[in-house]
Amino acid sequence: MNPEELKALQEPLKERYQREADAALVTLRAVGDLGEGIACKVDTGRALVEAGLHPATGGDGTQACSGDMLLEALAACAGVTLRAVATAFGVELRKGRVVAEGDLDFRGTLGVARDAPVGFSEIRLAFETDSDADAATMDKIIAVTERYCVVLQTIRSAPNVVVSNVSAGAGDSPGA
Repeated sequence: MNPEELKALQEPLKERYQREADAALVTLRAVGDLGEGIACKVDTGRALVEAGLHPATGGDGTQACSGDMLLEALAACAGVTLRAVATAFGVELRKGRVVAEGDLDFRGTLGVARDAPVGFSEIRLAFETDSDADAATMDKIIAVTERYCVVLQTIRSAPNVVVSNVSAGAGDSPGA
């Protein structure tokens, strides 16, 4: 895709969203069905992923770790955003990799140490690219990618998260 094709694809959407802000509001949804043992199956729309315990918490390593899935979502979002931004800048990326890594202290999630955080204490995102663009241009592309990467900005700005229990009552079937 070239810059003109990308602009032609996105321009009508941008114009509509300027006129009708509500048209840009979309609710994304993921559903996980509890599996056998300590597992949860998530249909990604492309594949069924079964998440389970990380080996550091007793898992056998055959199921996806949700922490890994978070980093994979970050890498995927950053990669797509990087491609779109580079395209908009007219920069061809011959090759590239996005590496997302994060540090976890599993004492937190296992309740071993109350002072240990539950969750990542640090996440690092690195871009490895091969292009003819000069360093200043690539720095600008990375900065714009950072600004518009949905998953990165969501992690950084910690949105309000509402947790609820919608369990079925006695005799009720789920979803009734």
